[in-house]
Amino acid sequence: MQHPFFSVIIPTYNRKQFLKIALASILAQTFNDYEVIVIDDGSSDGTREMLEGRGAWNPPSPRLQRTGVGRGEKIKYIYQENKGPAAARNLGIKNAKGKFICFLDTDDRFREDKLKVTYDYIKNHPQYKIFHTEEIWYRKGSLLTQKIYHKKPTGWVFENAVRMCSISISTAAIEKNIFNEVGLFDESMPACEDYDFWLRVTNKYKVLLIPYYLTIKEGGHPDQQSFKYPAMDTFRIYALKKMLETKTLSGDNFKIAAGELRKKCEIFIKGALKRGKIKEAKYHRTLIEKFST
Repeated sequence: MQHPFFSVIIPTYNRKQFLKIALASILAQTFNDYEVIVIDDGSSDGTREMLEGRGAWNPPSPRLQRTGVGRGEKIKYIYQENKGPAAARNLGIKNAKGKFICFLDTDDRFREDKLKVTYDYIKNHPQYKIFHTEEIWYRKGSLLTQKIYHKKPTGWVFENAVRMCSISISTAAIEKNIFNEVGLFDESMPACEDYDFWLRVTNKYKVLLIPYYLTIKEGGHPDQQSFKYPAMDTFRIYALKKMLETKTLSGDNFKIAAGELRKKCEIFIKGALKRGKIKEAKYHRTLIEKFST
């Protein structure tokens, strides 16, 4: 049996209504050579019933009906006990049959030509293994203006990835064998696991930006990771420390990562001292000293 070109992995946890929209955006794609893998991370909101056909949901996409492919043939549903987004994505990767992996968070959606345009770029630029696209941002139904520092990078983008998570996971297409080389998502991280992943990837590989707005992101939900974990730099510091300890960084990349670690640690130290967290402040001071040599 021929494997699909794309595997689109959707991790979900108690987001049935958002999941319907995300899935509909994939089923409406103009490009048909894909599979969808939904990793249910322990939902209790009827997600299982919906995807196993026991709950009400929209009928299959008219576009799929014209190809003679049923919805059930496109969507693979896998349930796991709640382990977090990193574990959910990893389980999806392990079950993926596609040559390229795409991810879609449940509060995001693809424009209908997302996979077709991405496929064309992959075929026309075989020297690249990682692609990402521009994205449109909404918050509570209102279009958000993106700042200059949000400009999407292309080429060797390690410095951009260190400064901020400059590649949105829902815009990316990654050749599957990349995960064998750089590893999967760090399941010990409850947040910023994508930041950690992109540090490892961009240290080794160039990325190509597809200059079209092919992903739509909807933010502002109270169950988003940024709301659940307001001190996100704690996880980014952990990721930078890990990266610096791998000894895989070139001299320039080491300086970039160490400089960002220093900056984040100094901010953390000020806050820790204000709260009387002397032990935490000392630990982060030792990190600065460790990677300053």
